[in-house]
Amino acid sequence: MSLFGNDNGQTINQAFYKEALIRLRDKVKRNHCELYENGRWFLYHDNAPSHTAVSIQEFLSEKNIPVIPHSPYSPDLAPCDFFLFPKIKMKLKGRFDNIPTIHKNVKVELKKLTVEDFQHCF
Repeated sequence: MSLFGNDNGQTINQAFYKEALIRLRDKVKRNHCELYENGRWFLYHDNAPSHTAVSIQEFLSEKNIPVIPHSPYSPDLAPCDFFLFPKIKMKLKGRFDNIPTIHKNVKVELKKLTVEDFQHCF
């Protein structure tokens, strides 16, 4: 099951997304407690209706989850599209045996990224 639990093709609405955010927050709190406690983790998501719903904005505010604003839709403005995904795809080329292997290899590549990589991106 993925973090979002959407392996069965379920539509993502605001209620579903809120549950995913709760799991994400708990996972950050558990696995990166130093970032969580210092307020040094940020959420970056796009402007999908489930992300911009009033209930989601209220939840993020109540839980003090800082959000990096996303620019209006444009393929040229989404850092994941032009920075992160191509970088990971190049490293993982030909290494797609099964889902657990993909998860493991993606985590390895994500952990290799430095602060400077992200600063260069923005």
